[in-house]
Amino acid sequence: MKMSLLFLFSCLIISTSGFSQVKKWQVGLFSFFDNTEFAHSSFQIPQTMSGVLFTPEIGLCWDSAHSVNIGVDLLHEFGSDNAVDYFYPTAFYEMDRKPFRFYMGAFPRKYALDKYPRIFFQDSISYYRPNINGIFCEFYKKQNYINVWLDWTSRKSQSMHEAFFMGLSGRYNFGILYAQHFGYMFHFAGVMDPVEHEPLHDNGVFLTSLGIDLSKKTILDKLDINAGWVAGLERERSDQAEWIIQNGLLMETKIEYRWIGVFNSLYIGNGQMYYYDEYGNELYWGDPFYRASSYNRSDIYVNFIKNKVVSLKLIYSLHFAENTMYHEQSLKVSFNLNNY
Repeated sequence: MKMSLLFLFSCLIISTSGFSQVKKWQVGLFSFFDNTEFAHSSFQIPQTMSGVLFTPEIGLCWDSAHSVNIGVDLLHEFGSDNAVDYFYPTAFYEMDRKPFRFYMGAFPRKYALDKYPRIFFQDSISYYRPNINGIFCEFYKKQNYINVWLDWTSRKSQSMHEAFFMGLSGRYNFGILYAQHFGYMFHFAGVMDPVEHEPLHDNGVFLTSLGIDLSKKTILDKLDINAGWVAGLERERSDQAEWIIQNGLLMETKIEYRWIGVFNSLYIGNGQMYYYDEYGNELYWGDPFYRASSYNRSDIYVNFIKNKVVSLKLIYSLHFAENTMYHEQSLKVSFNLNNY
C-alpha cells in the first residue's frame, strides 16, 4: 500500500510538471532530538525521541484563492532499520480568501493548531501525528481570529476505537491587551464487537485567558504574559454517569531578545486526565505532567538560525512537579523551500 501511494505520488509530479496549472510546490524537512530525563516520575516516562520527517507537497491552484494539494510525510526514526517507520498521506482542498480560510482533507497540523498550549497537545504529537484528518474553518483579520475544526483520529474496527476531536479557538486584541480561548472535546468510543463492554468517554479541555503583549513597548523582541482558567470536563457514559470537572490556573510568560529566549508555563489546580491510569495516551493527547496539582515548565532556548527557510533551535527545559526538578534537552531543525 505504501509503495503504491509513493508510486502514484511520483507519477503525479512527473505528469503535472508540464502543465501551467501547477502553481505551488514545497519541500519540507523536520528533524528532532528530544531527550527527557523523567526517571522516578509517576506522571511521565524517561525516553529519547529522535528522527527526521520529510514532507514534499505539490498543489494545483486557481483564482488565487483555491488549491488542491497532495503530498506525503515520511518519518524515519534514528537508529531504526527501516527506511520509513511512519507514513502519512497528505491530500486536501484549501481556500484562503481573506478574511476566511478553509481546509478539508488530510493537512498539516501546524496549519490549524500550532497555537494550542501543551495542556492540549504534548510535544510528541507534532513528531508522530503531523496531520489532521478532517476540517478547519477560520475567520481572521490581522492578529484576531476565530476558528472551528474537526480531527478524526481513529475509525472503528475490531482493534481500533472510534475517536475524533471537535475544537474551537479564538483571539481578540485591543491595544496591548488581548483575550484568547482554546478548547476541544474528544469523543472516544469502543471497538467493534468488543469481548467486554467498554463505556464511551467524552474528554474536554477549555482554556480562557487574558494577556498583555509588551513586545513593542520595550527593548525586548518579545514580552508576552497571559493567565487564565482551565476547565477539564470528563465523563464515562454509563447509567450513573456524571461530569467530572477539574479546574485550574494556567499562566504563560514568553521573553525573547535577539536569538535567546525563555518560555515559562505554570499550572496550579486540580490534576487533569482523570482516567489516565486506565486509558493513557489513547484518551489524552496533552502533556501527562498536567495530572499534577502544581506543575511548572521553564524552556530556555537559543535560535541559532531563524528565517523563512531554515530554523535551528536548541531548548533546555526544567520541569518542576512532585517536589522534584526534571530535565529535558531538545534540538530541532526545520527546512522549508517553496515557490510561494
